[in-house]
Amino acid sequence: MRVLVVAAPLTGHLLPLVPLAAALRAQGHEVTVASGGDLRSVAGFPVHDIGSRLRLRLLGLTLAAKHPRLVGPEMRGTAGTAGVGPIFGAINARLVDEVAALAAVVRPDLVIHEPLAVSGAVVAAAREVPAVLVAGMLWNGPELVAATAADRAMTAAAARFGIGNLPPPAEIVTTAPRSVVGPRDGLLMRPGGAAGDGGSAPEWLLRPAGRPRLLVSHSTVTGAGFAHVRRVVAAAGVVDAEIVLVRAPAKLVKAGLPANVRPVGWIPMEQVLPHADAIVHHGGAGTTLAALAAGMPQLVVVGAADRRYNARHIAARGAGLAMTPGEIDADALRTVLTAAPLRVAAGEVAAEIAAMPLPAEIAPALTALVL
Repeated sequence: MRVLVVAAPLTGHLLPLVPLAAALRAQGHEVTVASGGDLRSVAGFPVHDIGSRLRLRLLGLTLAAKHPRLVGPEMRGTAGTAGVGPIFGAINARLVDEVAALAAVVRPDLVIHEPLAVSGAVVAAAREVPAVLVAGMLWNGPELVAATAADRAMTAAAARFGIGNLPPPAEIVTTAPRSVVGPRDGLLMRPGGAAGDGGSAPEWLLRPAGRPRLLVSHSTVTGAGFAHVRRVVAAAGVVDAEIVLVRAPAKLVKAGLPANVRPVGWIPMEQVLPHADAIVHHGGAGTTLAALAAGMPQLVVVGAADRRYNARHIAARGAGLAMTPGEIDADALRTVLTAAPLRVAAGEVAAEIAAMPLPAEIAPALTALVL
């Protein structure tokens, strides 16, 4: 069977699809992945570039000029899905022709896409093959699809392929643990297992530190900022812990770091998380879910897009703290490292995730859609 996997050309959008794509390939199916060309090494296998002509930064500036009232709420994480439509509708309207051209060559029997790669769903509908929505995030995937599909640019692009109202997916797969987000439609799939965090871990990160170890990471999106990392570094000197800066910002390293702060580059987070005690991060869905799967307390920054949503859900579940960068201080770092209630709740969610089906276990239910 031929499977086309489609993700927006951003690392955090492709990675949640990689384990399922790998499982389908291992079961003998012909899998083609479409996303950004610069993500080929991230996926662990070839990725067809569908975003070579897409300039995300320029597009973002253009959309900000067209929708100035959305900029503030989107940056604060309070826009909900109102900001999703203009942003990812415009992105997918530019991607759909390339996805369609690739599909004409691949001739897929099944299309798998993430919520903000609606171009994949449009092409599946145009080719009259089943589409599977994989929501590798805490936010409700169908809500994001609906917001993106309703954008004017996207509806115009879909109309060119004879698609009016986008049909619902043949199946929905979600990786969000229900104790964190509540009931969701579709199949559950255990998050993680992607080979795509990149790089290799130094040996010292794969064994205990001898004292508490705190990981600190930031967004993979260029230009997203790392104010929370600055705050951690500023407080680090009075915290009895080994603090590891993942993909350490060059400016901070050059300025000098406290003795207990160690910078590293790209590392496979899933290998490193079991040897740490807590993590501070920007609130991206991938890092949030990886920390939950590891049973690790997390301090999640309340920020733009879905990051406020993710932070608040982690705090509401009791598995971590939700803070703005300005609220991060030494006491916050000590709390996320040592507070027993956070560790207990995080462990409960980890057990819940461990009981969720693996990608290889749900793959047959997806391939059966074609029969």
